[in-house]
Amino acid sequence: MSERITTPFDAESTAAQVVAGIDLTGRRAVVTGGSSGIGVETARALASAGAEVTLAVRDTAAGQRVADGIGGKVRVAPLDLADQASAAAFVAAWEGPLHVLVDNAGVMASPETRTPEGWELQFATNHLGHFALTTGLHRFLAVEGARVVVVSSSAHLMSPVVFDDIHFTERPYDPWAAYGQSKTANVLFAVEANKRWAADGITVNALMPGGIRTNLQRHVDPQAMQELMGRAMDEGFRLKTPEQGAATSVLLATSPLLEGVGGRYFEDCAEALPNDGTNVISGVAGYALDPEAASRLWQVTERTLGR
Repeated sequence: MSERITTPFDAESTAAQVVAGIDLTGRRAVVTGGSSGIGVETARALASAGAEVTLAVRDTAAGQRVADGIGGKVRVAPLDLADQASAAAFVAAWEGPLHVLVDNAGVMASPETRTPEGWELQFATNHLGHFALTTGLHRFLAVEGARVVVVSSSAHLMSPVVFDDIHFTERPYDPWAAYGQSKTANVLFAVEANKRWAADGITVNALMPGGIRTNLQRHVDPQAMQELMGRAMDEGFRLKTPEQGAATSVLLATSPLLEGVGGRYFEDCAEALPNDGTNVISGVAGYALDPEAASRLWQVTERTLGR
């Protein structure tokens, strides 16, 4: 077992503090979902260090407003992760090396919805879309070596990937189980991608950003959210600002302390401890780091996407 990684930063650190003193001049970054929530603060921190940042967003008008507000070398490009053609178009339009990819966008606890292919929306968006985008960009990530950062969630503790019924065709749909499954898939993707791509100079890590009030909760009933937050806070959970929520993403994307580190799951700017089964707000589930499950998910995803 490798030694757990810690840093001088913690749950209260901000993205600006994490990136202070780091020079990203000449580096290119993509942040999915960069028009709201922690995506904005992730992009802001990367741009403040001199990176050329592309906001990959569904709403390009909103993205442009964010880009204008950040300033610097920030551009906007359309991307709908639930639409495989959109992901393919983004990849086809990309030119030159890519040094940082932050797979940040997501949908949470949505009503039962299916893509035209019949895929459950949360899995299709949070995992399949990011898988297609990231694997499509692999050749650009490998040009000069890169870091891929995958935003997961403590909600992965709610469900492993249920390989026998990923898309809820046989079992009753549960929005939180679907979300949890997709977030576990995010971690498993990081594990397998890091294994496959380490020789290309690419490292891939997953993270839990913390609890932040953003548009991600737009599908959640306010009363249900209040009850959920109440139970979580009884277990020690505390809300973060968007600037704090972006800190772990930015740490994984930029910090010299994490050079060559991959295939791990972080929270509060440190590698997470194993979840002890007594809470649902911190730690990482063993099934999310299982290399056999990670390999299986990769194969299942490739078949799903017709590769």
